[in-house]
Amino acid sequence: MSTTPFSSVSHSAEHSGQNAAPMFTSSLLLEIGTEEIPARFIPPALIMLKSNTESIFEEYSIGFSGMNAYATPRRLALLVKGIPPMQKDRVKEVYGPAKKAAFDEHGAPTRAAAGFAQSQGIDVNDLVVKKKEKGEYVVAVIHYKGAPVMDLLHEALKKVILSLNFPKSMRWGNGDLRFVRPIHWIMALLDGTTIIFEIDGLRSGNITKGHRFLSPGSFIVKEIPSYINLLENNYVIADIEERKRKIAKGIENLAVSVAGKALRDEELFNTVTNLVEYPVPVLCEFPPEYLRLPKELLITVMKDHQKYFAIENDHGNLKNYFVVISNTKDENKETIRKGAERVIKARFEDARFYYEEDIKRTLHSRIQDLKRVTFHDKLGSLYDKTRRVVTLASFLSEILLPHVKQSIERAAWLCKTDLITGVVREFPELQGLMGKYYAVHDGEEHEVAEAIVQQYFPSHSGDRLPENDMGALLSLSDKIDNIVSFFGVDLVPTGSEDPFALRRQALAVIAILMEKGYPVALRELIAKAEENVLNKRTSLLDEVLRFFAQRIEPLFSLQHYDSDTIQSVLPLMESVPIAEMKERMNALKRFTADDGYTPFLLAMKRIHNIVPKADVPALKPEVLSEEQEKSLYSELHNMKPAFNASLKNKEYYDAIKRLSTLTETINSFFDKVLVMDKREEVKLNRFALLHEIGKMGSLIADFSKLKENR
Repeated sequence: MSTTPFSSVSHSAEHSGQNAAPMFTSSLLLEIGTEEIPARFIPPALIMLKSNTESIFEEYSIGFSGMNAYATPRRLALLVKGIPPMQKDRVKEVYGPAKKAAFDEHGAPTRAAAGFAQSQGIDVNDLVVKKKEKGEYVVAVIHYKGAPVMDLLHEALKKVILSLNFPKSMRWGNGDLRFVRPIHWIMALLDGTTIIFEIDGLRSGNITKGHRFLSPGSFIVKEIPSYINLLENNYVIADIEERKRKIAKGIENLAVSVAGKALRDEELFNTVTNLVEYPVPVLCEFPPEYLRLPKELLITVMKDHQKYFAIENDHGNLKNYFVVISNTKDENKETIRKGAERVIKARFEDARFYYEEDIKRTLHSRIQDLKRVTFHDKLGSLYDKTRRVVTLASFLSEILLPHVKQSIERAAWLCKTDLITGVVREFPELQGLMGKYYAVHDGEEHEVAEAIVQQYFPSHSGDRLPENDMGALLSLSDKIDNIVSFFGVDLVPTGSEDPFALRRQALAVIAILMEKGYPVALRELIAKAEENVLNKRTSLLDEVLRFFAQRIEPLFSLQHYDSDTIQSVLPLMESVPIAEMKERMNALKRFTADDGYTPFLLAMKRIHNIVPKADVPALKPEVLSEEQEKSLYSELHNMKPAFNASLKNKEYYDAIKRLSTLTETINSFFDKVLVMDKREEVKLNRFALLHEIGKMGSLIADFSKLKENR
C-alpha cells in the first residue's frame, strides 16, 4: 500500500503548523550499483540525482542540511545530511464558495458552506473568510502533522531512482524498468538502519561492492561515515574530484620525469575520470620514428581512440611518451604499459599507412574525385558544393581582396579535397587540418594552406575565428552556401532540431563579419548564394534574412545593447554591413546622454507618425509657401552635405548631431504649418519634405523604436 506524503491530519484552526526543533538529525545514504555507465552520462546524472532528490524531498516535506553526490562507472551515490526524525508540518488552505453564498443575511452558514466544510473534513464553524482577487471567500485551513521520516523514505527513494532519465536507456531480463544500465544492487541507509523497498524485483539492502576485478566481493556498510573509506579499501574512489586530483598529479609527475608536460585536455580529462574507479597513471613510450607524422594526427589517435594523454616538450613539440590511466593496482603497471604500447604502435602504424598513401597524390589531383562523393542527396556532390563555394569566394574577393583573388579561388577549389583522403576518412575530426598539411606538402602558398583549415572556424569546440582574410572569406563562403542551400531545399531548423547546425553557422557568419568589419551586407551575400540554388522559391531571400535577424538580436543583447537600440538598427541589416550596425548602436548610446536627445527623438516620432508609409512624390521646392516650411527646407538643404560626409566617414554620432540641429525648426513647422492642407499638391509636398528628413534618419536607425529619456 502506498504511503501518502502526509498523515496525522489535525483540523484545529489555531494549530501553528510548525514542528518543534528536532532533538537530532540523521544521515541518508543511497547507492545505485550498475553495469558500467558511459562516461559522458555521469556528470549530468549527478546533477539530476541531486536536483530530483531535492524536489522529491520538498514534495514529501523532508528537510535536510546538505547533499553530496558521488559516482564511478559502476555506481551513483547520494549522501544527504541533517535529516530530521519527523516530516515538516504543513498548513493547507482550500478556498470554497464566496462569502455571500456561504452565509445568509443573518450570518448563518448556508448549505453551500456546510457541504464545503464536510468535503474538507472539518467543522463548518472552523471555516474562515479571506480576501482573494476581487471578493471574499470561505477558506478551510487544514493542518497536517508531520509523519516519521523513516516511514516515508522507502517511497521517496524509490521515486528518486525512477525519476532519473538518460539520453539512452535499456531494459534487461524480464523486467519493465528502464535505466542507463542494468541495476545490480541498491543500498539505502538512514544512519545504521536499512531502508527497505523494491524496484522491479530488486530489493534494497545495506550491501555494496568494491572494484569489479580488484575486490569483486560484496560487503556490508554498517555506518554511513565509513562508506567512503570502505570503498577506497576495496579499490574504489567514489569522489570524482578526488579521482581528478589523483589523475592530474600522477600525469604531471610522470611527464616531468621525462622532461615534458602533459597536454591538458579538459574533455579527455573528464572522460577518463569517469571511466575508472581506481585510477593509476602509467607512463608509456612509442618509437620516435612516428614523430614524423603530423602532431595533431598522433594526438587524435591517442586521445579519441585510446584515451591516452600526450606529452610535449617546452617548445610544443610532441615527445615519444604518453600516459595511460589504468583501472588497476600499481603492481600491474608493467602489464598495462606493455599492452598500451603494443596497441598505440598498431594504431600509429595504421595512421602512417594512410598518411603516406595520401601524400602520393596532390590535393589538386583529387578535385575531379569529388564528383563521386555525395554532399547531400538534394544538393549534389562534393564537387557541386565546391563549385558553389568557389563562386562565393570569388565574389567576395572581388569586393574585399581583389589582389589575392586567384589564391582565394585556388583555396576554394582545394578546400574539400582532404575529405576523400584516407586519414580524414579514418579520423573525420581532422578535416581541414589534414588539408593544410597536404597543401604544404604539395607546395601550395602558406595562406592557401591556412585557409583550408580556417574554413571550419569557428568550430563547435571553440570560438576561434579565422585569423587571416583568406580563411575568413572561405569560411563565410562555405557557411553562407550551407545555410542558403539547405533553406533552398526546405531543410530548415525546426524547434530544437537543427541537424545541419545552420543556427551555429549563422552565428559564425555574423561573428566573422562583425570581427573583420567587411563592408558587405547580408542581403548582398545571400543573394549571391541564392543564384546557385536550383528551383528556388521567391521567398527564399527573405526567409534567410529573417533567420539571420533571429540570431543577430540575441547576439547584440549579450554585448549589452538594450532591446530598443537593437530594434532600431535591425531594419538596416539587409543593406548595411553588420559591423556598421554595431557602430550605429554605439553612436546612439552616446547620443542618449546628450541634452538634445529626447527633444530630437520626439520630433522624429512626430514625422514618423504623420508621413504615410506609401510612396511619397518628390519634393518640389517651388510649392513651399509658408515661412516655417521654407525655413525647414533651407536648413535641411544646407545641412545635408555635412550629414552625408559624416555617414561616408562612418561618423554616426556626428551625423545624428547634425540631423538633430533641425529639432527646433521641425517643431516650429508642426506648430505653425497645417500639414494636412486641403490642397492635395501642398499636402503631398509637405509630406515629401518631412519624408526627406525621416529618410535621412533611417540611414542611421529607426528612431521611432527608441524611448525618450525620463
